[in-house]
Amino acid sequence: MLIYVCLSSHGFGHAARQAAMLWHLHRLQPTWRLVVSSMVDSAFFALVLREVPVLRRTVRWDVGMLQADALGADQPATLQALEQLQADLPRQLDEEVAWIRRQHDQVAVVGDIPPAAADLASRLNAPLIWMGNFGWDDIYEPLGGSFRFWAQQANEAYRKGSMLLRCPFSMAMNWQLSDVALSLVTAEPRPLPPDFGVSLARDPRTKVMVGFGGLGLSLPPDLFRHWPEQLFLIAPSRKSNQDAEAELPANVMVLPEQVRPLDVLPVCERHLGKPGFSSFCEAMSQKVGMHVVERHGFAEAEVLMNGLRRHADHHCLSREELESGDWKLDQPLIPACDDALASDGAQVAAETLQTWLRTTIKQN
Repeated sequence: MLIYVCLSSHGFGHAARQAAMLWHLHRLQPTWRLVVSSMVDSAFFALVLREVPVLRRTVRWDVGMLQADALGADQPATLQALEQLQADLPRQLDEEVAWIRRQHDQVAVVGDIPPAAADLASRLNAPLIWMGNFGWDDIYEPLGGSFRFWAQQANEAYRKGSMLLRCPFSMAMNWQLSDVALSLVTAEPRPLPPDFGVSLARDPRTKVMVGFGGLGLSLPPDLFRHWPEQLFLIAPSRKSNQDAEAELPANVMVLPEQVRPLDVLPVCERHLGKPGFSSFCEAMSQKVGMHVVERHGFAEAEVLMNGLRRHADHHCLSREELESGDWKLDQPLIPACDDALASDGAQVAAETLQTWLRTTIKQN
């Protein structure tokens, strides 16, 4: 069996949750061949899929929303990119269909969550399983204008799926499919390198993980100096900028290349970042208090913030508060108004996928 994952290139969150699911799927079915197809940064894939044998295919399946920065969308650029993608997809589909057929294996397509995965599955006469917490129809429709055409196109594609693995913090996803509700979809933290772990343990300052997704967000170094009793942990920049890292304040530490943000969350008390599915799942699974900057112009953000208020101790920050350094790290967290969520979503997704495929597709 060949599991071909069409993965959104919109951000790292889609890749992180699929890596968590594929980890479990590989242990359930070690003979199944796993393929991840996306334009997401290869170094990030190497980090999150380190323990899973996965073939990589470099294909842009969707556009998502192009971003001006971690908190702002660029709508004109997104529309232009959607037009270009529509022109490029026929050639890409021909190439991927030919490659998959050369594998001489049964195939199932998992989409997270590019609409074009429906075209690939149709060409291959393969089952299509969607996994996500929104579709691009949910994102494009509220923007109106030319985006409504793309919302309709996406909705029609999503309805061609066989099943939906519905992640938490989900939008409408009205696709007339049977679905399975998942809890938090996250991997497990890995042990820290011994020297790094000892260094963190000996540091008496409160640990705060800072994360603003793949694009990142440039914060003036002086803002961190407002908080001398905190040690801020940040992921290494995907863009080489050693000079910028050298200028960081003494209370900011860059994670070693082989360490994921998830791996240090067990030693953190707070997380400072934007609304993001995977960062929410990871922080909530480790019971870390969350300081989240409100984001506008992207419909998923409102759903995520509602989930934050319900299931995590938190503070909601405006962009002005973020940029002024008013991060409320010295204040008690606002308690969640509902119960915490379980953290077995990745395992349940893998088990559901295995069971469904084994009962749906006749095995050789």
